[in-house]
Amino acid sequence: MFWTLAFPLIFVVLFGSIFSGGSNRRSIGFADLDGTPASAQLASAFGSVDGVTLVKGSEPDLVAQMKKGDLSSVIVVPKGYGQKVSSKAGTANVAVYTDPSQSAADGATRQLVGFVLSAVNQAATGQPPAVEPSFQPVQTNDLSFISYLVPSILGMSLMQLGVFSAIPLVADRQKLILKRLQATPLRRWQLVGSNVLMRLLIAVFQTAIIVGVGSAFYHVQVAGSWPLIGALILLGSLAFIALGYVIASFATTEESANGMTSVVQFPLMFLSGTFFPIDAMPDALKTVARALPLTYLGDGLRQVMVDGTPFAPLWVCFAFLAVWLIVCFGIAARFFRWQ
Repeated sequence: MFWTLAFPLIFVVLFGSIFSGGSNRRSIGFADLDGTPASAQLASAFGSVDGVTLVKGSEPDLVAQMKKGDLSSVIVVPKGYGQKVSSKAGTANVAVYTDPSQSAADGATRQLVGFVLSAVNQAATGQPPAVEPSFQPVQTNDLSFISYLVPSILGMSLMQLGVFSAIPLVADRQKLILKRLQATPLRRWQLVGSNVLMRLLIAVFQTAIIVGVGSAFYHVQVAGSWPLIGALILLGSLAFIALGYVIASFATTEESANGMTSVVQFPLMFLSGTFFPIDAMPDALKTVARALPLTYLGDGLRQVMVDGTPFAPLWVCFAFLAVWLIVCFGIAARFFRWQ
């Protein structure tokens, strides 16, 4: 219960508490398509806010910088803005590009825009609203740490769920429980099937707990399709359960199963991009990461859940996990011993 449920949750809470805050300083793009004193005054109002660095430029260039993660948001003042504000002929709309998946930055930008425009409205007309924001969603390639972490921890917990299946299997064999079960009407496929089904049900609870805590406490938004997420969780769980059966096939005692499980678990945890992007690794370790199944499970979950930048195409993630499942299942079927 600790390793399958509490341990992954501790990682989410620990790293989420550390990295969900951070510095309040942020860079905001400002594209002035109007070029009037009124738009210049608006730029000055945004630039005067503490912790804000205003980057001026054209709309396409600034949006491109935002997609790369260089800017947290982009404000675009349309042509005719000054005329509407000065003549009081109607409401002037200001476009604001934000990334909804970056919940903390998105919320801070909306609060900042509301504060500045409220002051501008009062100065321009004495009553709001002379200027209103029009928020436009933009998907960036720069995930917040907690948005990167939650799918990664989910993948790690599914890996542990499968790999740790080896220990009770070896213990039951060592205690001759599997041998006694052979004397009952229970068939082997029923025993294996019930064990796999039990672990798949635990995987559902793991997903609910980890995603629930990430959403409720750290505002991680699941952007993808739940059926696709479910397919990844099912395939990933089965692949690592098969790996657990491979370990159980070659471990002779419960102690050796514990040791083999640790030897497999820790490289998977730390070399598959669970806690930091694979691009930050040395080239030699990148080669190792490309051969690990957890790399593709975590990458697939990040792509589907939070629109993360892919390490590999999504179909490659599914294909790699499927191949891993078939190979491990074949090895376990050939070498697993019941007594």
